[in-house]
Amino acid sequence: MRSDPLGYLSTELDTLKQQGLYRTLRVLEGEQKPKTTFDHRQVVNLSSNNYLGLTTHPLLRERALEATRRLGVGSGSVRSIAGTMDVHMELERRLAGFKNTEAVVVFQSGFAANAGTVAAVLSKDDVVISDELNHASIIDGCRLSRAAIKVFPHKDAAAARRIVSELPAAQRKLLITDGVFSMDGDLGALPALCDIAEEFGCIMMVDDAHASGVFGRNGRGTIDHFSMHGRVDIQVGTLSKAIGALGGYVAGSKALIEFLYHRARPFLFSTSHPPAVAAACIAAVDVLEQEPQIIERLSS
Repeated sequence: MRSDPLGYLSTELDTLKQQGLYRTLRVLEGEQKPKTTFDHRQVVNLSSNNYLGLTTHPLLRERALEATRRLGVGSGSVRSIAGTMDVHMELERRLAGFKNTEAVVVFQSGFAANAGTVAAVLSKDDVVISDELNHASIIDGCRLSRAAIKVFPHKDAAAARRIVSELPAAQRKLLITDGVFSMDGDLGALPALCDIAEEFGCIMMVDDAHASGVFGRNGRGTIDHFSMHGRVDIQVGTLSKAIGALGGYVAGSKALIEFLYHRARPFLFSTSHPPAVAAACIAAVDVLEQEPQIIERLSS
């Protein structure tokens, strides 16, 4: 009888249980609403990323259903072969206008957007200067890039400056921070970090996933909140949180986006969004622009 080569996993799971780290999946029964049912229990849901309640917004439902009826349930291909549809291009145009950048490319998730972009724009000869509390997708992207990684204490711009100042002037440097940090909800030190990036010629990148739809005019994010337009080279946002649907995106120059078309592996090797998802995301941008009161209510 063949022995189980994965038998060690049961031991690992037992260790997690002993450490109190073993998790069971809580099952949502019904819609994502503030008061809902998990595992047959009525609860107040304080754990969702559905900040604005857009997952059940009538306009998003209507657009998703209409796109499904008209275009089907899937795209049938990766973007770079035959999976780019009009609805994908329209979403990217709308997001570029919304974020005040030249262009946008949409990824299958915010995680893929971060990891795929960092890994694409850097090489083993480059260096990343990263806040210690940056999201796991940034950390993974840094590792995949094979660039040297320098970590500065959380929001400590002076420490970041010391690290950058000691690096060779000719070395390509990426300075990266979350706009809003996922666990504590505090804002990144964007103005000070942008100053450092400009002084030392760094690429400035901000993961604005948790700020999308929350901070800035009509939810444009922390770059808008701090009036940093034109000072951040790479902006990452999500469509999976306040936007209420699924996916991530990168906003920046036309050259950056065209480069990611050619080098970002999640873009190249993953099937594109179903038409319903892209259409729902376009509808969400409409809601953000036309119903600013829902964002104001969130912060009141």
